[in-house]
This record gives sequence, structure tokens and C-alpha cells, in this order.
Amino acid sequence: MSELEIVERVLHTLQQAESAEPQAALPMLKKLICLVNGHGELPFEVEEARSSAFMAICEYAKALHRGLPADGLWPSALTATEKWRALVN
Repeated sequence: MSELEIVERVLHTLQQAESAEPQAALPMLKKLICLVNGHGELPFEVEEARSSAFMAICEYAKALHRGLPADGLWPSALTATEKWRALVN
């Protein structure tokens, strides 16, 4: 799977998770971990953007898991992922 395909899949899943109930969104987000985990093979800027997206998605998932308000975290995850996409597009 190319880097662009990965980031597109992550964006699609984030968009689905936004409208899902927390109990349904959490498993969707957990499946992204293996996709968003970097391998250090890409340019530094791309790896850094990927890492930022990973951290933002984890924060969003953690809030959902703990039953905390997550509405403010979703835009951060989406923005970080869109920045990642801009670097690989």
C-alpha cells in the first residue's frame, strides 16, 4: 500500500468515526494504529507529519475509550492527517 493510499484510508476512517457512536468509533481508530505507525523510510517531513497524525488519533481514541469529551480532538486528528496527505500527494 502506498503512503498516499494509507493516508486516504486514515482520512476516510476518521470521517466515519466522527459520526459514529464512541463505542463504534473506538475499534475503527484502533485499526489505524498499524497503518499510521512509521517505519523511518520516508523523508523526515513525511515521518514527522505521520507521527503527528498518529499522536492526534491516539488522543482522540483515548478520550473515546475513557468516555471523555472528544469533539474537540477530532478536528486536530483530521488536520494532522490532512497535513500528512499534503506532503505525500
